[in-house]
Amino acid sequence: MKLPTLSLALVLLAGPAVAASGLEDALQTLKDAVEKKDPALVKKLVADVYPQATQAAAEPAPKDDDEKTAWTNRVEFAKSVQEYTEYALYAVAIQSPAATQVDLISTLEQQTPKSKYLNQAYGSYLVALDKTGASAKVLPTAEKGLANFPENEDLLRVLADSALAKNPDRALALANRLTAAYNKHSKPEGMAAADWDRKKSEGLGRGYWIAGVVYGAKGQYLNCDKSLRAAMPLIQGNAAMAGPALFFLGMANYNLGKMTLSKAKILEAAKFSEQSAGIPSAYTEQARHNALVMKDEASKMR
Repeated sequence: MKLPTLSLALVLLAGPAVAASGLEDALQTLKDAVEKKDPALVKKLVADVYPQATQAAAEPAPKDDDEKTAWTNRVEFAKSVQEYTEYALYAVAIQSPAATQVDLISTLEQQTPKSKYLNQAYGSYLVALDKTGASAKVLPTAEKGLANFPENEDLLRVLADSALAKNPDRALALANRLTAAYNKHSKPEGMAAADWDRKKSEGLGRGYWIAGVVYGAKGQYLNCDKSLRAAMPLIQGNAAMAGPALFFLGMANYNLGKMTLSKAKILEAAKFSEQSAGIPSAYTEQARHNALVMKDEASKMR
């Protein structure tokens, strides 16, 4: 994990120099606490350092042009200290037990709700909330976070899953945003390539699956077919997802086959339905019946 670059080469006047020197000392103390992975001390020091840095970053620009270079350096340094406090909370949190994660990340959330480190932390934060018995806070936290980070994959996935049973239209919108986000984003800094590939595959599979199932239930068969064909390679081995996916692929291709008078598509629909019937789910019996009807109808076509 790369630390934010903090410029210490400052040209300062006497008054600001004293304040900047104190801020530099406080910053170094915070860095030492991060190195020691001391969450209580990090939280205490951040509470002290962040207000100092915020005040320094808000120093008004001088009227004298000769002083502006020194002022610019002071302000930039103060802003870099602000960013380091965000990093400090994040870096120690993700290496800590769930209860400590919740404490430090919620502190970051209150301090800087649009921090890039909070964006990276939300996945771990939601899991930690659940582990510590605060599962009732997961969805409100995700909703709040999504307002600041509309392309955050962890937030989109949790909310899409939650909406599927109660609000399919919202689940569909969130699922499409989820797949768009994964297809747009590259591997996050500090994450192993294998971990990112696994997370991306699982997230894309879930997003395409949710979209496909909702499209199928709504009778939007072309979109259903497209989404579920994209999902199938990514959900192999997951019977809970494969059963419904194959059922709706059968329904979609049967209806598309009827619209285009395509015997091949109806036969493919029968194949999908038979595969769905072979997987125990709420769709098993209906899929078995559908397969028989589809094959019978195909047999009457040229």
